[in-house]
Amino acid sequence: MNIEMIRAAQQRLTGHVRRTPLLSSPFLDEVAGRRLFLKAESLQHTGSFKFRGGWSAVSALDADQHKAGVVAFSSGNHAQGVALAARAHGVIAVIVMPSDAPDTKIASTRALGAEVVLYDRATEDRKAIGDALATDRRLTMIEPFDNAQVIAGQGTTGLEIAEQARDAGVTDGEVLVCCGGGGFTSGIALALEAEAPDMRVRPVEPENFDDVARSLRSGQREVNATTSGSICDAIISPQPGAITFPILHRLCGPGIVVTDEECLHAMAYAFARLKLVLEPGGASALAGALFHGGEIDGDTVICTASGGNVDAPMFQRALTEYGDKI
Repeated sequence: MNIEMIRAAQQRLTGHVRRTPLLSSPFLDEVAGRRLFLKAESLQHTGSFKFRGGWSAVSALDADQHKAGVVAFSSGNHAQGVALAARAHGVIAVIVMPSDAPDTKIASTRALGAEVVLYDRATEDRKAIGDALATDRRLTMIEPFDNAQVIAGQGTTGLEIAEQARDAGVTDGEVLVCCGGGGFTSGIALALEAEAPDMRVRPVEPENFDDVARSLRSGQREVNATTSGSICDAIISPQPGAITFPILHRLCGPGIVVTDEECLHAMAYAFARLKLVLEPGGASALAGALFHGGEIDGDTVICTASGGNVDAPMFQRALTEYGDKI
Protein backbone atom coordinates (compact mmCIF):
# COMPACT_ATOMS: atom_id res chain seq x y z
CA MET A 1 0.00 0.00 0.00
CA ASN A 2 1.61 3.28 -1.10
CA ILE A 3 1.07 6.79 -2.43
CA GLU A 4 1.31 5.61 -6.05
CA MET A 5 -1.82 3.48 -5.53
CA ILE A 6 -3.65 6.51 -4.14
CA ARG A 7 -2.64 8.65 -7.10
CA ALA A 8 -3.71 5.89 -9.51
CA ALA A 9 -7.07 5.70 -7.73
CA GLN A 10 -7.43 9.46 -8.06
CA GLN A 11 -7.08 9.08 -11.82
CA ARG A 12 -9.82 6.44 -11.93
CA LEU A 13 -12.07 8.55 -9.69
CA THR A 14 -11.68 11.73 -11.72
CA GLY A 15 -15.04 12.73 -13.18
CA HIS A 16 -16.91 10.31 -10.93
CA VAL A 17 -16.22 11.50 -7.39
CA ARG A 18 -17.17 14.87 -5.94
CA ARG A 19 -14.41 17.18 -4.82
CA THR A 20 -15.95 18.05 -1.48
CA PRO A 21 -15.40 21.48 0.11
CA LEU A 22 -13.18 22.36 3.04
CA LEU A 23 -15.48 24.50 5.18
CA SER A 24 -14.89 26.88 8.06
CA SER A 25 -16.88 28.99 10.50
CA PRO A 26 -15.71 31.67 12.93
CA PHE A 27 -18.24 30.32 15.43
CA LEU A 28 -16.63 26.88 15.36
CA ASP A 29 -13.15 28.44 15.56
CA GLU A 30 -14.22 30.12 18.80
CA VAL A 31 -15.55 26.91 20.34
CA ALA A 32 -12.49 24.91 19.26
CA GLY A 33 -10.07 27.59 20.43
CA ARG A 34 -8.15 27.45 17.16
CA ARG A 35 -8.72 27.69 13.42
CA LEU A 36 -10.97 24.79 12.39
CA PHE A 37 -11.71 23.39 8.93
CA LEU A 38 -14.20 20.65 8.07
CA LYS A 39 -13.77 18.37 5.03
CA ALA A 40 -17.42 17.79 4.10
CA GLU A 41 -17.46 14.19 2.83
CA SER A 42 -21.09 14.05 3.94
CA LEU A 43 -21.69 15.81 0.60
CA GLN A 44 -20.02 12.98 -1.33
CA HIS A 45 -22.08 10.63 -3.53
CA THR A 46 -24.14 8.27 -1.29
CA GLY A 47 -23.57 10.68 1.60
CA SER A 48 -20.13 9.53 2.73
CA PHE A 49 -16.46 9.14 1.80
CA LYS A 50 -17.09 5.42 1.25
CA PHE A 51 -18.02 6.02 -2.38
CA ARG A 52 -14.37 6.79 -3.06
CA GLY A 53 -13.20 3.38 -1.88
CA GLY A 54 -16.11 1.61 -3.51
CA TRP A 55 -15.37 3.16 -6.91
CA SER A 56 -11.65 2.54 -6.56
CA ALA A 57 -12.15 -1.16 -5.80
CA VAL A 58 -14.86 -1.85 -8.39
CA SER A 59 -13.01 0.05 -11.12
CA ALA A 60 -9.92 -2.11 -10.46
CA LEU A 61 -11.70 -5.47 -11.05
CA ASP A 62 -10.42 -7.68 -13.83
CA ALA A 63 -12.79 -9.06 -16.49
CA ASP A 64 -13.62 -12.31 -14.67
CA GLN A 65 -14.26 -10.52 -11.37
CA HIS A 66 -16.41 -7.96 -13.14
CA LYS A 67 -18.56 -10.70 -14.64
CA ALA A 68 -19.02 -12.64 -11.38
CA GLY A 69 -19.83 -9.72 -9.08
CA VAL A 70 -18.78 -8.48 -5.65
CA VAL A 71 -19.73 -8.94 -2.01
CA ALA A 72 -19.14 -6.53 0.88
CA PHE A 73 -20.12 -6.22 4.52
CA SER A 74 -21.07 -2.90 6.05
CA SER A 75 -23.40 -1.11 8.44
CA GLY A 76 -24.41 1.12 5.56
CA ASN A 77 -21.95 3.65 4.16
CA HIS A 78 -19.53 1.19 2.55
CA ALA A 79 -22.62 -0.74 1.46
CA GLN A 80 -23.99 2.22 -0.47
CA GLY A 81 -20.61 3.20 -1.88
CA VAL A 82 -19.99 -0.28 -3.28
CA ALA A 83 -23.60 -0.62 -4.47
CA LEU A 84 -23.52 2.62 -6.46
CA ALA A 85 -20.09 1.91 -7.92
CA ALA A 86 -21.16 -1.61 -8.89
CA ARG A 87 -24.34 -0.38 -10.53
CA ALA A 88 -22.41 2.20 -12.55
CA HIS A 89 -20.02 -0.53 -13.74
CA GLY A 90 -22.75 -3.11 -14.43
CA VAL A 91 -21.49 -5.39 -11.66
CA ILE A 92 -23.66 -7.56 -9.36
CA ALA A 93 -23.35 -6.52 -5.69
CA VAL A 94 -24.32 -8.50 -2.58
CA ILE A 95 -24.08 -6.59 0.69
CA VAL A 96 -24.09 -8.14 4.19
CA MET A 97 -25.62 -5.63 6.64
CA PRO A 98 -26.53 -5.75 10.36
CA SER A 99 -30.26 -5.99 10.95
CA ASP A 100 -30.06 -3.04 13.38
CA ALA A 101 -28.42 -0.69 10.85
CA PRO A 102 -30.35 2.56 10.29
CA ASP A 103 -33.38 1.94 8.10
CA THR A 104 -32.32 4.66 5.70
CA LYS A 105 -29.01 2.88 5.01
CA ILE A 106 -30.63 -0.51 4.36
CA ALA A 107 -33.30 1.03 2.13
CA SER A 108 -30.79 3.11 0.20
CA THR A 109 -28.51 0.12 -0.42
CA ARG A 110 -31.42 -1.86 -1.85
CA ALA A 111 -32.53 1.12 -3.92
CA LEU A 112 -29.08 1.21 -5.52
CA GLY A 113 -29.67 -2.29 -6.84
CA ALA A 114 -27.73 -4.39 -4.35
CA GLU A 115 -28.93 -7.65 -2.83
CA VAL A 116 -28.95 -7.14 0.95
CA VAL A 117 -28.29 -10.04 3.35
CA LEU A 118 -29.11 -9.12 6.96
CA TYR A 119 -27.39 -10.58 10.04
CA ASP A 120 -27.40 -10.16 13.82
CA ARG A 121 -24.22 -8.28 14.71
CA ALA A 122 -24.39 -9.46 18.34
CA THR A 123 -24.40 -13.19 17.52
CA GLU A 124 -23.16 -13.60 13.92
CA ASP A 125 -19.86 -12.93 12.17
CA ARG A 126 -20.29 -10.63 9.18
CA LYS A 127 -16.96 -11.62 7.64
CA ALA A 128 -17.75 -15.31 7.88
CA ILE A 129 -21.08 -14.70 6.14
CA GLY A 130 -19.39 -12.61 3.45
CA ASP A 131 -16.61 -15.14 2.91
CA ALA A 132 -19.16 -17.95 2.53
CA LEU A 133 -21.09 -15.94 -0.07
CA ALA A 134 -17.85 -15.15 -1.91
CA THR A 135 -16.92 -18.84 -2.05
CA ASP A 136 -20.37 -20.14 -2.95
CA ARG A 137 -21.07 -17.54 -5.65
CA ARG A 138 -17.50 -16.77 -6.75
CA LEU A 139 -17.88 -13.13 -5.76
CA THR A 140 -14.94 -10.81 -5.12
CA MET A 141 -14.84 -9.59 -1.52
CA ILE A 142 -14.48 -5.83 -1.06
CA GLU A 143 -13.80 -5.38 2.65
CA PRO A 144 -14.76 -2.02 4.15
CA PHE A 145 -11.27 -1.04 5.27
CA ASP A 146 -8.74 -3.87 4.95
CA ASN A 147 -8.52 -3.72 1.16
CA ALA A 148 -5.69 -1.94 -0.65
CA GLN A 149 -7.89 -0.50 -3.40
CA VAL A 150 -10.44 0.72 -0.87
CA ILE A 151 -7.69 2.41 1.15
CA ALA A 152 -6.36 3.97 -2.04
CA GLY A 153 -9.76 5.42 -2.85
CA GLN A 154 -10.21 6.83 0.65
CA GLY A 155 -6.72 8.30 0.44
CA THR A 156 -7.83 10.61 -2.36
CA THR A 157 -9.57 12.60 0.38
CA GLY A 158 -6.13 13.30 1.81
CA LEU A 159 -4.83 14.53 -1.54
CA GLU A 160 -7.72 17.00 -1.67
CA ILE A 161 -7.19 18.10 1.94
CA ALA A 162 -3.51 18.86 1.25
CA GLU A 163 -4.31 20.94 -1.82
CA GLN A 164 -7.27 22.76 -0.27
CA ALA A 165 -5.35 23.49 2.92
CA ARG A 166 -2.47 24.98 0.92
CA ASP A 167 -4.98 27.20 -0.90
CA ALA A 168 -6.15 28.40 2.53
CA GLY A 169 -2.59 29.11 3.62
CA VAL A 170 -2.37 26.05 5.90
CA THR A 171 0.63 23.74 5.70
CA ASP A 172 0.70 22.22 9.18
CA GLY A 173 -1.72 21.19 11.90
CA GLU A 174 -3.63 18.20 13.21
CA VAL A 175 -6.03 16.29 10.95
CA LEU A 176 -8.75 14.50 12.92
CA VAL A 177 -10.31 11.56 11.08
CA CYS A 178 -13.46 9.61 11.98
CA CYS A 179 -12.03 6.12 12.44
CA GLY A 180 -13.42 2.58 12.40
CA GLY A 181 -11.12 -0.08 10.99
CA GLY A 182 -8.70 2.54 9.71
CA GLY A 183 -9.14 2.55 5.92
CA PHE A 184 -10.07 6.24 5.76
CA THR A 185 -7.51 7.20 8.37
CA SER A 186 -4.61 5.25 6.88
CA GLY A 187 -5.37 6.41 3.34
CA ILE A 188 -5.43 10.05 4.42
CA ALA A 189 -2.24 9.55 6.46
CA LEU A 190 -0.38 8.14 3.45
CA ALA A 191 -1.58 10.97 1.23
CA LEU A 192 -0.57 13.65 3.72
CA GLU A 193 2.80 12.02 4.32
CA ALA A 194 3.53 12.67 0.65
CA GLU A 195 1.72 15.97 0.10
CA ALA A 196 1.61 17.71 3.50
CA PRO A 197 4.23 16.08 5.76
CA ASP A 198 3.83 18.72 8.51
CA MET A 199 0.23 17.62 9.12
CA ARG A 200 -0.37 14.87 11.68
CA VAL A 201 -3.36 12.53 11.48
CA ARG A 202 -5.29 11.70 14.67
CA PRO A 203 -7.90 8.88 14.68
CA VAL A 204 -11.15 9.71 16.48
CA GLU A 205 -13.35 6.88 17.81
CA PRO A 206 -16.45 6.44 20.00
CA GLU A 207 -16.11 5.63 23.67
CA ASN A 208 -15.91 1.87 24.39
CA PHE A 209 -15.02 1.20 20.73
CA ASP A 210 -11.53 2.70 20.76
CA ASP A 211 -9.61 -0.28 19.40
CA VAL A 212 -7.37 1.93 17.25
CA ALA A 213 -6.47 4.28 20.12
CA ARG A 214 -5.64 1.30 22.35
CA SER A 215 -3.70 -0.39 19.56
CA LEU A 216 -1.60 2.73 18.98
CA ARG A 217 -0.72 2.74 22.67
CA SER A 218 0.11 -0.97 22.90
CA GLY A 219 1.75 -1.37 19.51
CA GLN A 220 -0.43 -4.34 18.57
CA ARG A 221 -3.94 -4.82 17.18
CA GLU A 222 -6.44 -4.67 20.04
CA VAL A 223 -9.99 -6.05 19.84
CA ASN A 224 -13.23 -4.41 20.96
CA ALA A 225 -15.21 -6.44 23.49
CA THR A 226 -18.40 -5.91 21.47
CA THR A 227 -19.48 -4.52 18.10
CA SER A 228 -22.75 -2.95 19.19
CA GLY A 229 -23.87 -0.39 21.73
CA SER A 230 -22.99 2.99 20.24
CA ILE A 231 -24.99 5.38 18.06
CA CYS A 232 -21.80 5.76 15.96
CA ASP A 233 -22.60 2.62 13.95
CA ALA A 234 -20.64 3.83 10.91
CA ILE A 235 -17.28 3.66 12.71
CA ILE A 236 -17.59 0.55 14.85
CA SER A 237 -15.34 -2.34 13.87
CA PRO A 238 -13.93 -5.35 15.74
CA GLN A 239 -10.28 -4.25 15.48
CA PRO A 240 -7.89 -2.33 13.22
CA GLY A 241 -7.16 -3.95 9.90
CA ALA A 242 -4.08 -6.03 9.17
CA ILE A 243 -3.24 -3.68 6.30
CA THR A 244 -4.30 -0.46 7.99
CA PHE A 245 -2.70 -0.85 11.42
CA PRO A 246 0.98 -0.76 10.36
CA ILE A 247 0.22 2.48 8.48
CA LEU A 248 -1.64 3.94 11.45
CA HIS A 249 1.13 2.93 13.85
CA ARG A 250 3.80 4.53 11.68
CA LEU A 251 2.06 7.78 10.77
CA CYS A 252 -0.65 8.69 13.30
CA GLY A 253 -0.58 10.55 16.57
CA PRO A 254 -2.51 9.32 19.62
CA GLY A 255 -6.18 8.51 19.18
CA ILE A 256 -8.96 10.69 20.57
CA VAL A 257 -12.04 9.09 22.14
CA VAL A 258 -15.43 10.88 22.12
CA THR A 259 -18.77 10.12 23.71
CA ASP A 260 -22.09 9.61 21.96
CA GLU A 261 -23.32 12.81 23.60
CA GLU A 262 -20.38 14.79 22.21
CA CYS A 263 -21.14 13.45 18.72
CA LEU A 264 -24.79 14.53 19.03
CA HIS A 265 -23.64 17.96 20.19
CA ALA A 266 -21.24 18.19 17.22
CA MET A 267 -24.09 17.27 14.87
CA ALA A 268 -26.08 20.20 16.23
CA TYR A 269 -23.09 22.54 15.77
CA ALA A 270 -22.53 21.37 12.19
CA PHE A 271 -26.15 22.02 11.32
CA ALA A 272 -26.37 25.37 13.09
CA ARG A 273 -23.10 26.83 11.84
CA LEU A 274 -22.47 25.09 8.50
CA LYS A 275 -25.93 23.78 7.55
CA LEU A 276 -24.46 20.29 7.29
CA VAL A 277 -26.39 17.14 8.18
CA LEU A 278 -24.07 14.61 9.83
CA GLU A 279 -24.61 11.15 11.28
CA PRO A 280 -23.14 10.49 14.75
CA GLY A 281 -20.04 8.65 13.54
CA GLY A 282 -19.56 11.22 10.82
CA ALA A 283 -19.47 13.95 13.47
CA SER A 284 -16.93 12.22 15.71
CA ALA A 285 -13.88 14.10 14.40
CA LEU A 286 -15.68 17.42 14.83
CA ALA A 287 -16.61 16.34 18.36
CA GLY A 288 -12.94 15.69 19.02
CA ALA A 289 -11.97 19.16 17.81
CA LEU A 290 -14.74 20.96 19.71
CA PHE A 291 -14.62 19.12 23.03
CA HIS A 292 -11.10 17.69 23.32
CA GLY A 293 -9.05 20.75 22.46
CA GLY A 294 -6.63 20.05 25.27
CA GLU A 295 -5.50 16.90 23.44
CA ILE A 296 -4.75 18.76 20.20
CA ASP A 297 -1.51 20.55 19.31
CA GLY A 298 -1.15 23.66 17.18
CA ASP A 299 -3.28 26.55 16.02
CA THR A 300 -5.12 24.73 13.23
CA VAL A 301 -7.21 21.58 13.13
CA ILE A 302 -8.81 19.93 10.11
CA CYS A 303 -11.66 17.48 10.69
CA THR A 304 -13.34 15.02 8.39
CA ALA A 305 -17.12 15.03 8.30
CA SER A 306 -17.22 11.48 7.04
CA GLY A 307 -20.93 10.83 6.55
CA GLY A 308 -24.44 12.24 6.71
CA ASN A 309 -26.64 9.17 6.44
CA VAL A 310 -28.70 9.67 9.58
CA ASP A 311 -32.27 8.63 10.32
CA ALA A 312 -34.67 11.50 11.04
CA PRO A 313 -35.29 10.48 14.70
CA MET A 314 -31.55 10.49 15.48
CA PHE A 315 -31.04 13.85 13.81
CA GLN A 316 -34.04 15.26 15.64
CA ARG A 317 -32.58 13.96 18.90
CA ALA A 318 -29.35 15.88 18.26
CA LEU A 319 -31.18 19.11 17.56
CA THR A 320 -33.62 18.67 20.45
CA GLU A 321 -31.01 17.82 23.07
CA TYR A 322 -28.26 20.22 21.95
CA GLY A 323 -29.81 22.84 19.68
CA ASP A 324 -30.27 25.29 22.55
CA LYS A 325 -26.65 24.77 23.71
CA ILE A 326 -25.04 26.18 20.56
